[in-house]
Amino acid sequence: MIVVVAPGQGSQSPGFLTPWLDDPQHREALGQYSEAAQVDLIAHGTVSDADTIRDTAVAQPLIVAASLLSARALLDGRRDRVGATAGHSVGEFAAAALAGVLTESEALRLVAERGRSMADAAALVQTGMSAVIGGDADALAARITELGLEAANVNGGGQTVVAGELPNLEALAADPVPGTRVIPLQVAGAFHTSYMSQAVERVRAAAGGVSVIDPGIRLYTNRDGSVVETGAAFLDLLIGQISSPVRWDQCMESMAADGVTGIIELLPGGALAGLAKRGLRGVPTVALKTPDDLPAAIEMLENA
Repeated sequence: MIVVVAPGQGSQSPGFLTPWLDDPQHREALGQYSEAAQVDLIAHGTVSDADTIRDTAVAQPLIVAASLLSARALLDGRRDRVGATAGHSVGEFAAAALAGVLTESEALRLVAERGRSMADAAALVQTGMSAVIGGDADALAARITELGLEAANVNGGGQTVVAGELPNLEALAADPVPGTRVIPLQVAGAFHTSYMSQAVERVRAAAGGVSVIDPGIRLYTNRDGSVVETGAAFLDLLIGQISSPVRWDQCMESMAADGVTGIIELLPGGALAGLAKRGLRGVPTVALKTPDDLPAAIEMLENA
């Protein structure tokens, strides 16, 4: 079973879409995505600098659009070869479109509102996120509680992302749990925590008129790694995960239990393929970064 996964925020980099837009069809598709999101994704994917595309309101639709763009190229005539899909955090919007729960335009419209509302929520209090690598899980949980932080992402392979107010994150970095390494992340808020509750309500309101379809392929949720059977349930989970932890470790556990034989990470790939190498040892991975990566991904699908 080949699982196609979509990355989350922080995977973007300046100019990463430039080689893809040499293809006129890709440029046309990105123009359509820009209209749906009401964001100039062509400019942000080619000429905008790192600070500009770090802005949550820009980064989220940009990443989802990039994943959908690469999915079009990868799955043309091969969609039935995909055994399952999942997305990490904002990547769940791309996964929803891939599974047919949302149209591409609805996914981009909603994710643009998600980005704006999360940016507004993040502006209320100076918060951030840090990755913690290694160490004892119980000791880390106790230290997080002591500092008033929250576990935002449990990614597997010994990686947990914690979030909260910046002074508390600085305290964790200054006095880390023994055996851990603390890496501040280039994001502008404490995503997937209680700090985002305002954003949940805004996105829920925006999703009020959205029509959904039940998934056409196996679709895992970040909530607990389970397979979601209905489109309505997945839309509700998509909205709720704005302020609830991402359990990518449990997604990988479900993939392993279901017999995953390969992982293809959509553009801008790399992070989830890296987690799979630690959490799904021995499972081949392909990460899409440039069009040159497509042949290996297509071969993996066609040989499934």
